[in-house]
Amino acid sequence: MINERIRDREVRLIGQDGEQLGIMSAKEAMKLAREADLDLVKIAPGAKPPVCKIIDYGKYRYEQARKEKEAKKKQKTMEVKEVRLSPNIDTNDLNTKANQARKFLEKGDKVKVALRFRGREMTHINYSKQILDNFFEKLEDVAVVDKYPKMEGRSMVMFLSKKRS
Repeated sequence: MINERIRDREVRLIGQDGEQLGIMSAKEAMKLAREADLDLVKIAPGAKPPVCKIIDYGKYRYEQARKEKEAKKKQKTMEVKEVRLSPNIDTNDLNTKANQARKFLEKGDKVKVALRFRGREMTHINYSKQILDNFFEKLEDVAVVDKYPKMEGRSMVMFLSKKRS
């Protein structure tokens, strides 16, 4: 809420330098803001009485946007990368996929390991759990299991994340 939109009878006013000017009517506060050629902005609407400050609103909005942008820049986004396996995977291929997953984990991403079943492969689900266990053993030094292997439709899925040191 800025300038004429402030409808409260009385407000606690803070000057442009941060000094407390006390409790006064909203009209008086608006008059002081106009004399300083600045805006009256309601900072804390929940307080009794509401707190208003005399500031340049355009500059204030610009500073807020810059702070948000800076905070967003420092934020680390975590992605979920997927590694797909098949039930009749060879050990060499398993090692290659494990190395790929290791790179994802070291980058800070989570890894979804999906073991896909097609056709008659569905009859050998019990053997497939061993494949996922072997896959995890290759990554035990850098990974920890978030979600243990579980069937989801025609695939068995396991989630891994980076181990905290």
